[in-house]
Amino acid sequence: MDMKIKDRVALVTGAGQGMGKGIGIALAEEGVHLCVNDVVEEKAVAAAEEISAKGVDTLAIPGDVSSYADVKRCVERALQKFGRIDILVNCAGIGDSGKFIDTREEEWQKVLGVCLMGTIYFTREVLPGMMERKWGRIINIVSDAGRIGEPGLVVYSAAKAGIIGLSKALAKEVGKYSITVNCVSPGATLTDHIQEIYEKMKAQIGEEKFAERQKKVLRRYPLGRLGEVEDVASAVTFLASERASFITGQTLSVSGGYTTV
Repeated sequence: MDMKIKDRVALVTGAGQGMGKGIGIALAEEGVHLCVNDVVEEKAVAAAEEISAKGVDTLAIPGDVSSYADVKRCVERALQKFGRIDILVNCAGIGDSGKFIDTREEEWQKVLGVCLMGTIYFTREVLPGMMERKWGRIINIVSDAGRIGEPGLVVYSAAKAGIIGLSKALAKEVGKYSITVNCVSPGATLTDHIQEIYEKMKAQIGEEKFAERQKKVLRRYPLGRLGEVEDVASAVTFLASERASFITGQTLSVSGGYTTV
């Protein structure tokens, strides 16, 4: 299906690896030119080079999403090269870990800074151009932790829930400019990072115990598997497209049925 977004320009945060990179590749396959943001410059550059092999123009724009000054510089560089940003995907994220009572302020601030404030910063900087051109797509990657809560990820859950509220409110403000604002909410997804965690777990507890644990996990997923990066990327590509022009203010769970909210 032609998504009718060829030659649009997208900016994807956290796109140097994992889910963000997968989203960038999926958009490039539809002919979308890419601004690849990552806090690690080497990862941003490498991902931009890989994505450019799809036949689109790319730009690596390293920067810390939790720094408003960095965000402004990133957007300025993107506009200098492409003149516009049609699609914004806020994917950069970081989670807390452990019981909330054991976490500390610096951890809270880091999680909120990257997840929530990073989304606010990039959205605020990209939005005026979309309003002027009367077209735009903003897709925020949240988490089912933000919809139902997840123990051990309390501040992360709060940050993602905040993004969902932000997206709903903003969708109502900017709809008259033909700008849609939606969220994609993954469940457990087999990113490179998760695969590394699993390998360490196997080494610690052994293949047999790991397999038993995974069986218990998979019982909670009606489709019988964990998510792949491509599952999330496909949902984002659809919401970025003309095919989704009448969808806004929504949160789409891509979780294999783990949540049904």
